[in-house]
Amino acid sequence: MTTTPAEPDLQAAFDATIDRHDRVEPRDWMPDAYRKTLVRQIAQHAHSEIIGMQPEGNWIGRAPSLRRKAILLAKVQDEAGHGLYLYSACETLGVSRAELTELLLTGRQKYSSIFNYPTLSYADVGTIGWLVDGAAICNQVPLCRTSYGPYGRAMIRICKEESFHQRQGYELLMTMMRGTDEQRAMVQESVDRFWWPVLMMFGPPDAQSPNSERSMAWGIKRNSNDELRQRFVDMTVPQAEALGVTLPDPDLRWNEERGHYDFGEPDWREFAAVIRGDGPCNAQRLAHRRAAHEEGAWVREAATAFAERETAARETAARDEAAREQAARDEAGAVR
Repeated sequence: MTTTPAEPDLQAAFDATIDRHDRVEPRDWMPDAYRKTLVRQIAQHAHSEIIGMQPEGNWIGRAPSLRRKAILLAKVQDEAGHGLYLYSACETLGVSRAELTELLLTGRQKYSSIFNYPTLSYADVGTIGWLVDGAAICNQVPLCRTSYGPYGRAMIRICKEESFHQRQGYELLMTMMRGTDEQRAMVQESVDRFWWPVLMMFGPPDAQSPNSERSMAWGIKRNSNDELRQRFVDMTVPQAEALGVTLPDPDLRWNEERGHYDFGEPDWREFAAVIRGDGPCNAQRLAHRRAAHEEGAWVREAATAFAERETAARETAARDEAAREQAARDEAGAVR
């Protein structure tokens, strides 16, 4: 007779896995709080990929050339794929994609605050690639080593594609900076609008982040919000200098003693307002997502009906085959 280990033993085994920096897999025992934290983080990440298709999708029909349109189409398709990988990872924790979608559409789960800002010019496509995807890379590369296996494996592919997106965005801005005065001004104006919202992507300061410390203790996160924000600034300043744009921060300067750039403080009141739902595009983003979900209902229903029909056909075929085999055995027995 097998016995189920007592919870203290299961907790000890889980803690040992985390201490060894090994992976927790879906069939392993895990504390409810760990599972809930993962669902919250992975779902928010997945929602961000899906909602994040909208700002750049806004420019697909207005891209200045066939090449630029093809690049943008491919990128938006990649974001859809990232969302699907992450929803699949979340499903391994016992929550369905339908539940996650409902939580997003009713505002009970969040997505990245950066996608609640409008894309007002074509330069924003490049700025999103350079800054937004650059910040995402800083955030996500450490997640390839996250303690939850399905999440870490999904992140490996996502980070490779995000790195390509970042280079695409930077190449677009470099091309525009070699253009007319108007194009250069457009790039600078775009950077001015996005810089501070991008710094907010890393989340609130560590002292004000209720989830960060526990996530790091469990190995879900590998770095704190402030560490990642500093890493991003240090990485981005030389790129901005090469590009020829000015980052809109009067406090930005190299600190020889620290070996890092000093920079100003984002407006955390604005961040709180956007998270609360009062950003420039919160209502628009969710309304668009709800409409797309409703308009796609027939596709989901058709796919479900097809799957049910195929399952029924296989079950009928299996029953018929079993009946034929039984009839053959009965006939053989009668002959004997």
